[in-house]
Amino acid sequence: MTLREFVKEKRSSAKLTQPELAEKAGVGLRFIRDLEQGKLSLRMDKVNQVLQLFGHELGPVKITFEEKSLK
Repeated sequence: MTLREFVKEKRSSAKLTQPELAEKAGVGLRFIRDLEQGKLSLRMDKVNQVLQLFGHELGPVKITFEEKSLK
């Protein structure tokens, strides 16, 4: 599941509109829209503000490489 899918799903489950989520998280509506549309460059601190409402935070995720592996 991608970050954009996770946030959208959690927001829908909480029955929040994008403006309501933005207000509760203390971020702008534009930020929420960018996040849910999968914008590639977002401020991590603001992403964490949103995720904290759902009991989560950003963290490192292991990437698997098909052709080459970093050792």
